[in-house]
Amino acid sequence: MTTTATEQSTTVDDARPATPRDRLPLLLVPLLALIALPLIGSPTTWVTLTIAALAMGMMIFVISSGLTLVFGLMDVLNFGHGAFIAVGAYVAMSVLALFPGLTQASSLPLNLAGLGLATFAAMLVTGLLGFAFERIIIRPVYGQHLKQILITTGGLIVAEQMIHVLWGGDQKPMPLPAGLRGAFTFGDVNIEKFRILAVAVGLVVFATISLVLNRTKLGLLIRAGVENREMVEALGYRIRRLFTGVFVAGSALAGLGGTLWALYRETLTAAIGGEVIVLVFIVIIIGGLGSVGGCFIGSILVAMMANYTGYLAPKVALASNILLMVAILLWRPQGLYPVAKR
Repeated sequence: MTTTATEQSTTVDDARPATPRDRLPLLLVPLLALIALPLIGSPTTWVTLTIAALAMGMMIFVISSGLTLVFGLMDVLNFGHGAFIAVGAYVAMSVLALFPGLTQASSLPLNLAGLGLATFAAMLVTGLLGFAFERIIIRPVYGQHLKQILITTGGLIVAEQMIHVLWGGDQKPMPLPAGLRGAFTFGDVNIEKFRILAVAVGLVVFATISLVLNRTKLGLLIRAGVENREMVEALGYRIRRLFTGVFVAGSALAGLGGTLWALYRETLTAAIGGEVIVLVFIVIIIGGLGSVGGCFIGSILVAMMANYTGYLAPKVALASNILLMVAILLWRPQGLYPVAKR
């Protein structure tokens, strides 16, 4: 009795064990929230802090996602990522200043249009800057981590000085558009409008990155190029162009994140990239070097820890995130969702 190829394939597929999904790290977010509830005491304050942490976490994720893409897919340690954050924020500020009628109007659609235009300009400029940065600075030092650290740190310093030259060294205001000021009130809970927008943007970015990497031919080629570059090139694809595209996308995401972060703070200085880069690296280490999913969970955990400890003990807010990183690494030395090839 013969067995057809289709039946054999079905038998093999049925016999193949399903890949288990590690859901344990996902429980850390509600666990941390539940631990904080009795410490904070007031349920209203706890809800407000938690929602604010989700918004902060989404902004950190948008910034971190660009860097984790570059490192995870290209194995490049880009310490100059803060430069793209700062440049994106300054470009967005300049564009918003050109259209005061859009940002100061009482119409939310007009506010969003002005903000969308500023964000597009920030992503376009930082994407182009990332293209030049990869071609001139990164490309000669592929595979040389020490040189990457030194040369990208130097690039960050130069970029900050250029910002001083172009926009000045004083602190700049970055006010929210009129329609995004204030908060929605639900009983005793106040939820700021801008935080809702930040959460929505973060979720869209996460869904888009996940979809592209896991469900498209482009994502398949990028992941295959990481695993076996020679094979992809033998099939006729130019892997160097794909990697350049990844770097440009990561730089553009940094510009988007820088714009959101500056609006969140409502002030802007040339050092904004250096200020947030510490949280970015903590997030990437916690999530697992190069893991987008781990970066997403790590961003929320870092933001929740910062908000809760900032309310309970403001002096130890930054140290608490370092302690969080140490605790997670003691539990999982490679991070929450380590990339398999590492």
